[in-house]
Amino acid sequence: MTELSGLQIFKYLPAAKKAEHTNCKECGCPTCMAFALKLAKHNIDIEKCKYAPENLKEICEQNAKQPQKTVEISGVKIGGENVLYRHEKTFINKTALAVVIDMAAPDWKEKYERVKNFEITRVNEHLKVDLIIVKNGTLPDTITYEELKKLPLKEIIDKEFSSTANELIETRKKAVLEKDENCSNPVYVYFKHTEDKNLLCAKASYYICKYANMLVFEDFDEYLLTALMTLRQNIFTDPQKPLQVESKIYEFNNPDENSLIFMTTNFALTFFAVANELESLPVPSYLIVTPAEGMSVLTAWSAEKFTAKMVAKTLKKFDFANKVKNRKIIIPGLLAHMKDELQEEIKDFEIIVGTVDAFAIGDFVKNLNK
Repeated sequence: MTELSGLQIFKYLPAAKKAEHTNCKECGCPTCMAFALKLAKHNIDIEKCKYAPENLKEICEQNAKQPQKTVEISGVKIGGENVLYRHEKTFINKTALAVVIDMAAPDWKEKYERVKNFEITRVNEHLKVDLIIVKNGTLPDTITYEELKKLPLKEIIDKEFSSTANELIETRKKAVLEKDENCSNPVYVYFKHTEDKNLLCAKASYYICKYANMLVFEDFDEYLLTALMTLRQNIFTDPQKPLQVESKIYEFNNPDENSLIFMTTNFALTFFAVANELESLPVPSYLIVTPAEGMSVLTAWSAEKFTAKMVAKTLKKFDFANKVKNRKIIIPGLLAHMKDELQEEIKDFEIIVGTVDAFAIGDFVKNLNK
């Protein structure tokens, strides 16, 4: 059952039916429409309207239910989701990734150390295994499988892809659309040992998208976890709040006044893609990062968040012209159409059109002075 809009709620009220008590103000709102709009945003209680029909009260009671419970496991929160698609509001708690340590296995200590020490850094975020689940014993900072089974969670032992996928989708739909309390517990998928890591990665990737709250693996594979963490990071971001980095001038490989100068926006994914390439160059360089509300290059340009005047303002803010002798700024290839506009506004520097893709920066630099 989807939530009603203010207009849909209004149709149930006296003013819409031109009935007695129209716009009576007894609820504290000036009109029935004002009451409906507040009720749609959950800013007022349905009981404030003495004349609301019973069927509207039933709908409001149903909508007040939490679609999915939030469960915390050793400091890791899972569940709490209330939409099917992140663009509707955004997802709340990322799919947790857990590994099982069976202390009855001869190599459990080696596996435990690998899991505990595994970490990757991506887009300025440090990513680790979220939870270690122990069988046949106990370990510090872990949870036993028996303890996990006692929590208000739904377990799906993965066997056939289609059945697991269908169960995940149907459970989330019933929780969100129908607010079925029987489907409100967070769901985790348990993967038993398998030699086929490619199939495991494919299935786990799908389940992250549709709609596992946690994935539990008997196997531990660093490459598998890296791929899943990368996918998860891309999905569990707020689409209304792009990842962004600080707008400033970054230095790579100890640049001096004659070093190369690049430019981009403060969209995190773009920044780290370019930064990785600049770190790998055999020459030092600067990277001017302009404020663009976390938008990518073309998006920022189309939204007028990347303009020649803004670039000039950024350079002036950091007094960059007086810090370097190099008078060439390399801009992203996607902004080639802005070259003349930038040149007109930034007279202290020559504007050079660079590459469209970050991976091509190395070859571009090799050919720059040929």
